[in-house]
Amino acid sequence: MPLTDKFGRQITDLRVSVTDRCNFRCVYCRSADPEKHMPAHNLLAWEEYERLVGILVGMGIQKVRVTGGEPLVRPGVEDFLARLKVLGVQDLSMTTNGYMLAERCDRLVAAGLGRINISLDSLDPGRFERITRTKTFDDVIAGIDAAQASPLRPVKVNAVLVRGINDDEVEAFAEFARDRDLIMRFIEFMPLDADHSWTRDMVVSAAETYTRISARWPLLPLMHEPSETARKYRFADGRGQIGLIAPVTQPFCGHCSRLRLTADGKLRTCLFSKTDHDIKSWLRSGATDREIGDEIVSIVSQKEKGHRINEPDFVPPSRTMVYIGG
Repeated sequence: MPLTDKFGRQITDLRVSVTDRCNFRCVYCRSADPEKHMPAHNLLAWEEYERLVGILVGMGIQKVRVTGGEPLVRPGVEDFLARLKVLGVQDLSMTTNGYMLAERCDRLVAAGLGRINISLDSLDPGRFERITRTKTFDDVIAGIDAAQASPLRPVKVNAVLVRGINDDEVEAFAEFARDRDLIMRFIEFMPLDADHSWTRDMVVSAAETYTRISARWPLLPLMHEPSETARKYRFADGRGQIGLIAPVTQPFCGHCSRLRLTADGKLRTCLFSKTDHDIKSWLRSGATDREIGDEIVSIVSQKEKGHRINEPDFVPPSRTMVYIGG
């Protein structure tokens, strides 16, 4: 039977975080202060991931996105991707900051990776350095170009827009999509930052982004599945596409099809869940696949109706994005 929550939403997508480590310290995600990473024994082993994904595929999961932290910092990720393809994952993708991508792209494709999302929050090298707290701009651009020249084309490039930081680059990002014939996706800033500095005034709405781009280049809407997070458009007069992801101003919770698995073996039914469901203990306690499957059904039955960002009693999750996994 398909995995379905109490609101009738079929669960077909899984985000799998394979590490809490990242070689960037982006201002909208992580603190500048030193942080303690989880010890290795707290993280799921590759074999545990493989077993759990296999159970979930048998329950109707079709799409798996490998995330982090930064997934490419964990050794063995290519072999893991190859094993996921053997399990029958129909749509295998990854989110990365792109820093290590140019040298790894061919191996990722050979392992079975079908799609890739690359984070890029500024096209100005100096500003990129201030946002990510790294000097890696050229490496990320090289990673984008390598992926765009591979079977992963068209690459999706993700920018989190934050007012006062990079909101003046909307048109430049759109031109970047046109020049390179890729998909530029604009994501509203969500209250998941480590410093808890998020305010609604910092959010650049998808509607504003659309208005600014379409005033310069007419846009034509593209079809999308109801459960997709992005509303997609192509440029009427040329190459490239844009996507608008509006979890704050236009929530898409009603069609949510996702579960998230953290690197330390917790299942989350929503990005903003207040509860982590410990599935690692089931994996390590001798439970059978059937017992684990029954526990997953119970967890999915608790999936929230929505994230409640716009409710007066909203409380951000205790974990920030880097620990949850995109």
